[in-house]
Amino acid sequence: MSNNNDKKSPIIILLLVIKDLLLATVLIFKEIGDLVILTFSLFASFFYSTYKIILYFIKSIFNPIQGIINAFSGTIHSIKFNTALNHAPAKKKGRPKKFRLSLPKIRLSRRIKILLLKSQFFLLGSLTFAAIIIFNQMNFFIKNLPNPKLLTVDGYKATTNIYDRYGKLLYQIYGDENRQPVEFKDIPQKIIHATIATEDNEFFLHNGFSIRGIARAVYNNMTTDNLEGGSTITQQLIRSAYLTPEKTFYRKFKEIILAIWTEQIYTKNQILEMYLNQVPYGGTAWGIKAAAQTYFGKDVNEVSLAESAFLAGLPAAPSRYSPYGMNPLDYKKRQQEVLLRMFKEGYINNTELETAKNETLKFKSTRMPIAAPHFVMYVKDQLEKHYGPRLTESGGLRVITTLNLKLNEEIQKIVTEEVSMLGNLNVTNGAAVVTDPGKGEILAMVGSKDYFDTEADGNVNVALSLRQPGSSIKVVNYAAALEEGFTAASIIDDSPVTYQGTGQSYSPVNYDGRFHGQVTLRTALASSYNIPAVKILSSIGIKRMVEQGKKMGVKSWTDPDRFGLSLTLGGGEVTMLDMSRVYGTIANYGKREDLTPFISITDQKGNKLPLPKKEFNIQAISPEIAFILTDILADNLARSPAFGLTSSLYLPGIATAVKTGTSDSKRDNWTIGYTADYVAAVWVGNNDNTPMHPRLTSGVTGAAPIWNSIMKLLTKNSTGINWIKPDALVTVSCGLRQEYFIKGTLPAKPCPRYSSPTPALPEN
Repeated sequence: MSNNNDKKSPIIILLLVIKDLLLATVLIFKEIGDLVILTFSLFASFFYSTYKIILYFIKSIFNPIQGIINAFSGTIHSIKFNTALNHAPAKKKGRPKKFRLSLPKIRLSRRIKILLLKSQFFLLGSLTFAAIIIFNQMNFFIKNLPNPKLLTVDGYKATTNIYDRYGKLLYQIYGDENRQPVEFKDIPQKIIHATIATEDNEFFLHNGFSIRGIARAVYNNMTTDNLEGGSTITQQLIRSAYLTPEKTFYRKFKEIILAIWTEQIYTKNQILEMYLNQVPYGGTAWGIKAAAQTYFGKDVNEVSLAESAFLAGLPAAPSRYSPYGMNPLDYKKRQQEVLLRMFKEGYINNTELETAKNETLKFKSTRMPIAAPHFVMYVKDQLEKHYGPRLTESGGLRVITTLNLKLNEEIQKIVTEEVSMLGNLNVTNGAAVVTDPGKGEILAMVGSKDYFDTEADGNVNVALSLRQPGSSIKVVNYAAALEEGFTAASIIDDSPVTYQGTGQSYSPVNYDGRFHGQVTLRTALASSYNIPAVKILSSIGIKRMVEQGKKMGVKSWTDPDRFGLSLTLGGGEVTMLDMSRVYGTIANYGKREDLTPFISITDQKGNKLPLPKKEFNIQAISPEIAFILTDILADNLARSPAFGLTSSLYLPGIATAVKTGTSDSKRDNWTIGYTADYVAAVWVGNNDNTPMHPRLTSGVTGAAPIWNSIMKLLTKNSTGINWIKPDALVTVSCGLRQEYFIKGTLPAKPCPRYSSPTPALPEN
């Protein structure tokens, strides 16, 4: 009985052998997982298939010869048989004998036998030699194949999403691939159907690659204008994840092997999920979820049938079918072709087809959305610093920040509008930071009047820039003084003084150019007199103030030897975050909380990552000293000699503490204040450090009105709760007011005469 394969052409046999070879190889490797076994199985399968093919050709050549020999032998046998019958003796009566036909054996000569034997040995040796070479080559080939088992282990390059504290998206961080993984169960069926109908309508029938699909694609590409790939969805997944785009037989062979291997490892749904998360959809959009947001500004489960068809048509040629490309109308033709394929495959009916074809697609702007840009860029910098650029850009992090986006937008509006009205004072920029002193959370960060104003360097975040704080830094000096035994009632002589330094002398002056005689520490701080502050610093020492500043949150003072007595007047640069920490420490009863922009960070699998370490609950100053400083900064009467009773520093009915600061030559103007719940720091000036107009008056113009508007916004629902006096403080009546003293610092005699504000002395 002949073999069925003998009736098939050599090409068909070769294709069948290759198919069986690949399937057997992958199955063996799946079970054993050993590259050596895989290579050996390939070698054995190749050896066997080659042997079968050679036998087929030998049979094809020798079968006609064998037929002639058989026919010739049959004629001879027939002649001999007939001759025997003619010469046989007459049969005897009785039982007949059985007839037996004896055919002669064809004998081969010894020489022919030796020749055939040598031919067999030669064939076997040649095949063995070829097999050894092929074995080595295939062993090298297999060892360099990527492992499809790592498709899910490695994970995707995924986009990092940054949200505000209420879950509003602020920004997305990615390298060259914007990808947001989505699970199969969350992908709408219309997208799955559109993808299968377009890319691989035999997806559920093949084992990784389809010969019929390749033939159909070649025919369609030759007869129509529509691009159609011959690769299956599994092949496209492998190509996108592991292989280069080169068009060579070697790359295609690897693609087919890996596709078959992948089909043995994963289910069809798993392959579809990986495909829809892996392939490019144009530009930086990788994966279906990023594509839906990029083109339509929607989540993947919100897209319509018409939009799904558009998205499914992109992977074949993302640039050609992009609505932003050279031929923006090509996408419509492609979309309708996808819809027609869905109809032919039975995924949609005629009504759905017509409705989707007539739907007008509305694409969103190509401008990358970003909210609270200064804050977002600060967060991105912190992520890269603590987790590295690779995880930040491709780790698919979900970052919940401390920012209140609505609050940030309202503060941005205030800063922009107020700065625009200060042009006559040569003020071109402003910034603001709002924090929660109890938790150390950054609630708002406005780094300039307009992030997108490139001419004014609007993208520079002043909140992170080193600027001179002016008199706003005096609270650090006075905190150290109170720790050294000074009290709010201590008298300081506001009179001319000159300090001899190395090479030059230093004579501080007050903001108003006057001398105010003997004043209390309360009045000197509240009215921001410079001379008393310098005298106190001279008394306690510069290094003491530097140490105190570091304890309260100043991170930029790294070298105390570079500072002089002007440090208490703003001679040492700080950032707005430094000052927010300092004032937050006072507002939080002396406990310092390092500022953080993070609430939680999870990776793309939902695992929580450890937040960057921060110091918290550090008792930088005693609660008693913090309360005394707050009481002074909230004393509107004590600051009235310098600012009046109705300045922008006063909010009726709201317990607020506040301090101003203006640097030399009026290059920086600050106002920093707080309630029990919020700290607000405001700065105005110029990025290029040019001076503002001399008419700018601290507390009346500049930063103070902005701070006033922000505090009203923050406290619009506040009941105006006062700070609670620590038990270790005692109250003593000093003239017209009650003064607070830490136990053990009570004056030996009644409060001094100048315990209340004194009028300014005339200029000399």
